[in-house]
Amino acid sequence: MEMDWMASLDNMDDEYEKLIIRMNPPRVEISNSACENATVVQVDSANKHGILLEVVQVLTDLNLFITKAYISSDGGWFMDVFHVTDEYGKKLADEGVINYIQQTLGTNACFLPTLRRSVGVKAATEHTSIELTGTDRPGLLSEVFAVLADNKCNVVGAEVWTHNMRVASVLYVTDEITGAPIDDPQRLLRIKELLCNVLKGNNDVRGAKTVVSMGVTHTERRLHQMMFADRDYERVNKGRAASNEDKSRPLVTVQNCIEKDYSVVSIRCKDRPKLLFDTVCTLTDMDYVVFHGTVNAGASEAYQEYYIRHTDGFPVNSEAERKRVIQCLEAAIERRVSEGLRLELCTSDRPGLLSDVTRIFRENGLSVTRAEVTTRGEKAVNAFYVTDAAGNPVDSKTVEAVRREIGLTILQVKESSASPKSPPRETAARFLFGNLFRSKSLYSLGLIKSYS
Repeated sequence: MEMDWMASLDNMDDEYEKLIIRMNPPRVEISNSACENATVVQVDSANKHGILLEVVQVLTDLNLFITKAYISSDGGWFMDVFHVTDEYGKKLADEGVINYIQQTLGTNACFLPTLRRSVGVKAATEHTSIELTGTDRPGLLSEVFAVLADNKCNVVGAEVWTHNMRVASVLYVTDEITGAPIDDPQRLLRIKELLCNVLKGNNDVRGAKTVVSMGVTHTERRLHQMMFADRDYERVNKGRAASNEDKSRPLVTVQNCIEKDYSVVSIRCKDRPKLLFDTVCTLTDMDYVVFHGTVNAGASEAYQEYYIRHTDGFPVNSEAERKRVIQCLEAAIERRVSEGLRLELCTSDRPGLLSDVTRIFRENGLSVTRAEVTTRGEKAVNAFYVTDAAGNPVDSKTVEAVRREIGLTILQVKESSASPKSPPRETAARFLFGNLFRSKSLYSLGLIKSYS
C-alpha cells in the first residue's frame, strides 16, 4: 500500500512537471549577427533535470562545434546560450540545419522526460542491438566479428570505445539472409554465450557482459553509461611512465563554494569535438545538476566550469566523492580520444566484411582502439584507429601491407584524431563565475572458424 502511494506521488510529480513545461513552452532564438565568428543559439524553457544534456545532445548530433556556452538553470527556469560553428569553423549557413534546431529544441517533445530520442537514435524496428563490455586485448574485435559472421549476423552499424584496458561496444545487427532484426530467443541466447566467451578471454578479472535489446538507444550516450558502469575510470598500470601520462591527462578540480552551497567543477584540457557532450553526459548520469556554467574553447585548449549539486540538493560532501567526480570526468574526456592511426574503409557492403578486415588487422599485429561502422545504402563506410599490439604507433610498412591485402583503393590512411582546424578564438582568461593481454585461442573451442 505504501509503495502504491509513493508511486502515485511520483506520477503526480511527473504530470505536474509536464504541465509546467506545456504552460511554458521552450523558446529558441538563433542569430548569425550576434557574434562575429559563430552562430548564437539561445534556449529558454521551464527547468527539469536532463534538459542541458538534451540540448547539447541535439547540437552535437548535428556535428556542430560548441565554442562557447553560458548556462543558468537556478530555480524553475532554464536559460542557455551556445556559440556554435559548423565542422569548418564557420557560422551556420544551411537553413535546413537552422530550421531543424529551431523545430527540435522549440518543441515540448525535446524536453519531456525521455532522454532517448535524438538524431543519433537507432530505430528499434530495423535491427537488433548488442551491447558488449569486457577486458580489451589485441585481436578482440576480430573475434567478435568472426562470431557474428559465423552466426549469419550482418553488422550494419557499430561503435567501439576502449579506455583503461576496458572495451565497450554497441553493435547493430540484422539477419544475413532476410535483412530483418534477429528476434529468435534461442539464436540470441547462443550468440550471447559465444560473445561472452570471447570477451572473457584468459585474464578477465573484472567480468564481461553481453546485452541484446530491441529498444532504441543513443549510441554515444549508451557507451558512456556502459563504461561508467564497468568502472573504466579506475586507472590501471599500463607500463607507461607516469610523467608522460600526466602530461596528456585533463586537469579536473572540484572545490566547494561554501557561501553559495555549490561544488565548483573546473576542467582544462585539449579541445576536441563533442567534449561538452561528454562532460555534461557524465555529470547527468552521476545525478548531478548543473546550475551555472561557462564553456570556452580556445584554439587548442578548452575551459569548462560548472556549479553543481547532487540531485539530493547537496554539493560534493566528502573527499571520496570529490575524487570519484574527478576520476569519472577524466575518463569521460579520455574515452573519445582515439589513440593510433586512422584507417578509413569504403567499399560495397557484404556479409563477413568486418570479420575479414579485422582478421587481416590481427594477423598483421594491429590492435583496434576505436571503431565507427556505418552502412549507407549498399556501401560500408568504416573508420578504425589502430596501434601495434603494445599500443605503439604502427610501422608504415605494416600499414602498406595491410592496405595491399585489403585493397589500396578501399582502405585509406587518414591523420590521427584531431580537431578540425578552425579560426583562432578568444581564450578565456577567467571563467564567467569566477597491455597487453594474451589472447585466448577460440579456434580450439570451436567458437571461431579459421579464415587463413
